[in-house]
Amino acid sequence: QVQLQESGGGSVQAGGSLRLSCLTSGYTYRSYSLGWFRQAPGKEREGVAAIDEDDITEYADSVKGRFTISQDKAKNTLYLQMNDLKPEDTGMYYCAVEEWLAARHGLLPNQYNYWGQGTQVTVSS
Repeated sequence: QVQLQESGGGSVQAGGSLRLSCLTSGYTYRSYSLGWFRQAPGKEREGVAAIDEDDITEYADSVKGRFTISQDKAKNTLYLQMNDLKPEDTGMYYCAVEEWLAARHGLLPNQYNYWGQGTQVTVSS
């Protein structure tokens, strides 16, 4: 079955960097999107970045210029490089995958059926 496992979260000070990884398995989609999402306590889950099988990317306005999504298909791994982190970036970060989904629609949580368990990111001021 489809499985996703995030890693790389932690606690950093504002202005710091983290790289999240998401190891994926159990699917052989030719057309797909992989997305990163985050959820802060008391808030709805929101899309952060998405990438499709052609490496087309989409970013939330709040992270443009600071975060970079990428994938290593040989390693079945999705990445999120996060630079210049801000306290408002704090939250649980999840990766997700869905077949036949374009990156331009990839920031919508309700478009995804398969999710990882999440990794916590805490940014202090």
